[in-house]
Amino acid sequence: MRRDLPTLFKKALAKSGPIVIITHWSPDGDAMGSSLGLYHYLKAKGKDVKVIIPNEYPEFLDFLPGKNTVINHLAQKKKAEDAVKKAGTVFTLDFNSFGRIEELGKAVQESKAVKIMIDHHQAPDDYAQLYYHDVNASSTCELIYEFIVALGDKKLVDKKIATCLYTGLLTDTGSFRFPSTSATTHRIVADLIEKGANNADIYNAIHDDNTVERLKLLGYCISDKLNVLNEYHVAYISLSEEEQNRFQYKKGDTEGVVNYPLSIRGLKFSVFFSERDGIVKISFRSKGKFDVNKFARTHFSGGGHKNAAGGKSTVSLDQTIKNFLAVLPLYKKELA
Repeated sequence: MRRDLPTLFKKALAKSGPIVIITHWSPDGDAMGSSLGLYHYLKAKGKDVKVIIPNEYPEFLDFLPGKNTVINHLAQKKKAEDAVKKAGTVFTLDFNSFGRIEELGKAVQESKAVKIMIDHHQAPDDYAQLYYHDVNASSTCELIYEFIVALGDKKLVDKKIATCLYTGLLTDTGSFRFPSTSATTHRIVADLIEKGANNADIYNAIHDDNTVERLKLLGYCISDKLNVLNEYHVAYISLSEEEQNRFQYKKGDTEGVVNYPLSIRGLKFSVFFSERDGIVKISFRSKGKFDVNKFARTHFSGGGHKNAAGGKSTVSLDQTIKNFLAVLPLYKKELA
């Protein structure tokens, strides 16, 4: 981090006026944890602050402190956009392109507020006045913790902030097993637990509070929908909207499905296709050197990290899979 950044951030916050925090479409644990963690910190500093999300978050994140204050743009469009218009400062967390916040992007783009990006994804767009950006960080929650410490406010990290930040660290590191998990990550986790984050309760809320339908959907994905392409060391799973409805799908029910095929010996690349509302959302995961961020950006209008990325397709589910299979031969050597 540049040595003058803490001073620049302090100056920006001192004259910020109302503050808005925005995260990406389909917010996950890191998105919600970082947004609410920063929210509680800024409230402790006496700031007028609101969190806006483009659409709803998964039910399993309902335990997060402050979740009742969040404004959902999809359900409360006028309230959300009025808040953006009045803001003196807009924090954009866990994304780096206005395309990741869908319709909300236009309101943020037109806002005259000072924009501050805090993010750990590759290739950020050039829209912010201030950046706290590190692709080596395990999560945006890790960066929020470092941001608070850099401003000299570590003492303000309480149980609410610790709970929010621990949630993002847990989810974005795959329960601390992904390569992005560093010694720094573990030191931060230790401090968050000391500040009051209950690691067992948070894990249980996220991973051990399933409905019967969600477990049956997971079983269906593995027993009926898993396709393994040994020639390419690749596996993929796909779910149509009709299949999801058959299992009474709720947002978040397929969280983590893409990770299961990577536990198969010898596989290096896993893909999950999910059809919803005329769009096919795609999750990419890899082991080792294969760069799924580059793959997603090149072929599926996406991006993310080297070993974890997302994309989308506007053609049918069947055609999307055909398009995926058609480009695989281009990567045979990389996947060997």
